[in-house]
Amino acid sequence: MYFNFTESPVPDRDFRVPSGCGVVGIMHQRRRLFSGETIIKSIALMRERGNGLGGGFAAYGIYPELKEYYAFHMLYDGTLEKKEAEDFLRERFEIVEDEAIPTRRVKEVKERHLLWRYFLLPKEEALIPFESEEDLVVDTVMHINAHIKGAFVMSSGKNMGIFKGVGYPEDIGNFYRLDEYKGYIWLAHNRFPTNSVGWWGGAHPFGLLDWAVVHNGEISSYGTNRRFLESFGYRCTLYTDTEVVAYLVDLFVRRFGYSPRTTAKIFSAPLWQEIERMPSEEKQVYTALRTVYGGALLNGPFAIIVANSEMMMGLNDRVKLRPLVAASMGDFLYIASEESAIRTVCPQPERVWSPKAGEPVIGELVREPEVQKIY
Repeated sequence: MYFNFTESPVPDRDFRVPSGCGVVGIMHQRRRLFSGETIIKSIALMRERGNGLGGGFAAYGIYPELKEYYAFHMLYDGTLEKKEAEDFLRERFEIVEDEAIPTRRVKEVKERHLLWRYFLLPKEEALIPFESEEDLVVDTVMHINAHIKGAFVMSSGKNMGIFKGVGYPEDIGNFYRLDEYKGYIWLAHNRFPTNSVGWWGGAHPFGLLDWAVVHNGEISSYGTNRRFLESFGYRCTLYTDTEVVAYLVDLFVRRFGYSPRTTAKIFSAPLWQEIERMPSEEKQVYTALRTVYGGALLNGPFAIIVANSEMMMGLNDRVKLRPLVAASMGDFLYIASEESAIRTVCPQPERVWSPKAGEPVIGELVREPEVQKIY
């Protein structure tokens, strides 16, 4: 391929840059709310990691007055799709409030969708076939995304929301007026979905219930992971690798009750030759996890940040083929692709470290009077 370097080439248009993507996560472990301006400033510093085809944010603690209700952020192609989705929602939920997601005009963002949010209360009769409210919500998300053409659920958790679209993240944040929101956990992503076209629903983060995932890299085990998930009733409709991570954490942490640390061991398990050299008890644990849950192993280069309303976790692949840096300052935990993205919002952190391959960084909310948990 011939490149004309008299003009600066554009990544992913003139050539592919597989190591791109910028990810950031910021958490206050005592639920202190802080403005979305902080995460926008952090992710904007890594603009060169993006290409303008995708940007997005997840925010926790932003709907305190409606925190008892499931907040559905929806994307519609038009009013007919909106009506069909709302008719389905009313069969299962009471719509307590709904409105257009507030936005402002940003010339860099070409938005052609209806963006709507709903605050939902499950109906008692709708819960009968399901084991829990959460299972009802998951089934609802799967049905809308798979069967209502032109409707897409961006997020479905309580007291949180995902805001994403096609553009650079600082422009997407400005478009959604995120400077007007305050949350205690924020995630951000710069770039677009791996191996699929850039579109509003396909931008990161990916979410289910109150889970949100941002990802740098490429998960080559997508097909295996997808088949594993489908055996437990999940439907992958976006055909992009990061979607499976959101569903896998829901499966292992919420449904199976595993800890985030054990879940990380399943996602980024050591190589078999490393397991063979482990002490007997540790060898037995890893052998069991790899044998039983081999379909959930994430292969390929990746750095992910996963959050829910109680925790935030950063994790690399088992040979660390993508960058990930962590830092802490007081009750703040920072995880990012680059240290500079942390220092632009926290110039003098108390501690900075680069997690080892396959070793998670996990921040949990502090339960008074416990000390903070970062490990």
